[in-house]
Order: sequence, then structure tokens, then C-alpha cells
Amino acid sequence: MLSVDPVRLARRQLELDRVRTAGMASILPHKIERMVASPLAFLRGSAPLFYELLERHPALRAGPRGGGWLVGDAHLENFGAYRAGILSPAESKKTRDAERIVFGPNDFDDAVVGPWRLDVLRLVVSLVLGGREIGADGPRALTVCDSLIRSYVGSAFHRTRLPAAPAPVRALVDQVRARTRKQLLDARTRVVRGTRRFVRGERYLDISPKLRKKADDAFAKYVRRLSARERPPEHALDVIDAAFRVAGTGSLGCLRIAVLVRGKGGEQGEWIFDMKEEGIPSPAKTVRPPRLEPAERVITAIRACTAQPPFMIGRTRLRGSSMFVRRLAPQEDKINLATLRSEDLEPLASHLGALLGAAHRRGAKDGPEKPWSDEDCERLLARAIALAGAHEAIYLAYCDLVRR
Repeated sequence: MLSVDPVRLARRQLELDRVRTAGMASILPHKIERMVASPLAFLRGSAPLFYELLERHPALRAGPRGGGWLVGDAHLENFGAYRAGILSPAESKKTRDAERIVFGPNDFDDAVVGPWRLDVLRLVVSLVLGGREIGADGPRALTVCDSLIRSYVGSAFHRTRLPAAPAPVRALVDQVRARTRKQLLDARTRVVRGTRRFVRGERYLDISPKLRKKADDAFAKYVRRLSARERPPEHALDVIDAAFRVAGTGSLGCLRIAVLVRGKGGEQGEWIFDMKEEGIPSPAKTVRPPRLEPAERVITAIRACTAQPPFMIGRTRLRGSSMFVRRLAPQEDKINLATLRSEDLEPLASHLGALLGAAHRRGAKDGPEKPWSDEDCERLLARAIALAGAHEAIYLAYCDLVRR
């Protein structure tokens, strides 16, 4: 089914990394460090290579029908907690700050309209790699994959009720619910002569005065596009500081600006925003992206696939690039796979499968007449096994290249 040259593909990935970080050479070592952490980390940071493999091996991307909006980069660590926006006037009375915490898909940078099986395939590959990473042997990891696929089919096609959140998800939600804005600010900023500033270092880097001026103008354009329902008082969005943000794995090297604004004012009242460059989505190797500006594509996918989108998402342009803008909240986090117990893996996988199925059902454009069969699911797992093996080999070849 799949015959690859791991060394050639490792060189290809290193070439992609160098091109991606060409504008800031200091970012490349960060990218490599994150890529070599594990096979799962490599998969996370190499979505374009994943879809290049599918492009070159059509049998791997074949499968059952069903399509609509995809996450595009569905993997274990692209599910997490976030604070959702206002649902309705009645809902806002029940929840603190008119918002509440949700666990679900939380990264739509690579979102496209395409066959659902592509998302499921990538998520299952990540589960094979991640399951083994936390100690599950081969048979156990594959049994857990079966559970994920069954749960996905039930949610996407039979509209089964979302299962109760498993222990790791409940623990994460409880943990982030207790976080405060002060904790978020103290982790990322310091008070300098009475005013907060981002702490320069590994997470935030200085930008030139010229780029700072352009970033301020781009942020002002984002503010003007906010709906009246979401726009706070004008003074709340006065920019205090801006810096280049170093974050993610696959996105390292893209233009990404953190913006600190006045917020509610007073001590610990500031808000942090993230302006992130969006470009051609990784699945464009196999499907045609919608004719939308990149940031608008991301926003459209979020609103199509999530019942409770984050608050104050929007778009702007900076230095000719389409930028997706969102406000960061203390409640954002993902499950630390290293802390999972063996017995947690299967209920977590089932939950993620159901969440992905629900997201696909909401964003559906081409629902099939009948659900996927057992044979469809078995073939999908076989393709995921082949891709997981290829990524293990490419990962080791990549490690060998960068250690020399």
C-alpha cells in the first residue's frame, strides 16, 4: 500500500522547515527541537508532508463517502479546552463573564471542505503514535483506535449523544476553570515602570518599530470589523505592547504577533490577543480550498463545526498576509498525554472520535445515504497503520539528519 524512502522524505521535511523559518533564522532551532521530541510531535509539525504522502498514494486517501468542513490538522493535541463566546441573552445570565468552558477541536488553521475520512485518518494515525508513546503496546493501541472510529461513526452518522467527558477531560476543565486573568498575565508579561509589557525571551521577541506600526494598524482594522455585540468600549482595545510570538510546532515561522491591550483597565485588567498569519491549508494537496481569504476560511470553519465558537474571533491583514485574530483566555489548555494512565486512553479516544463526528455533522455538505460499514472502518485503520509506520521511519531519518 505504501512504499516510501524515509531519508528522502526527512530531507523534504527539513527543506520545508527551512523555507518556513527563512524570515527568522533563530526560529529554525526551535522548530527542530520540537519536531524531534517524539514521532507524534513530528506528525504534528509535518502536516504538509502528511498530505503530500496522500497525494502521491491515492489508495491511502480513498475510502467511504461523507464530506464537509474538516479540521484539516486533526490530531490528539488539537483538541483542548477554551472559553466559548456568548450563546444568547438567557445563557449569558447563567455564566460568568457571559462565557463558558468547552472541550473540543481547537485549531482550524488547516480547515478545508473535503472528505471526512481525511480528518479521521490523521486523528487515528496520531492515536497510533501517541498511544504507543504513553506505553500502550501495539494490540492495545489498535484496540483503542477501533473505539475511536466506532465512536466517530456513531456521532457522525447515528447522532448518538456525546458520551460523558472522561476523567482527563473533566480534570482539565476543572483545572482551567480556576485560572485567572492575573495568572495568564503574570506568565507572559511583567510590569515595567507601571505598565505591563510582554517578557522578551523564548516566547516573545522584539519587533521593529516599522512592524509595530503596521501591527497596530492591522489590529485597529480587526477591531472595526467586530460586531456591535462583541466590540467592547473603544479604550479597552488601546494597544499597550506588541511582540513576535513563538508558539506551536507546524506554525513556527509564520508571522505571528501578540498584542497586549488595556482591557478592563486597572491592575490585571489587560487582555492579550493573537494575530496569526494564515495561508494555503495543508490538505490543499488533495482537495481544493474554498474561495475565501485564508483567515475568513478559518473563521467560517470554526463557526460551521463548533456549537460554541470562541468569543471575539476575527480577521485583518498585516504586511500583505491574511491574519486570524483571537483573544487569549486563561482557560485555554490541552491534555498532557504524558500524565495519562493506561485506563484513560480508550475513553479519551472514544470521546475525541465523538467530538470529531459531531463537528463533521455540523459542517456537513455531502452526507452519505448510509453510515460507514465495518469493512470501511477496517480499511481506514489499515491505511492509518501504514501511515503511522511511515512517519515513525521518517521521524528517525529526520532525527539522524539534524543530529549531524
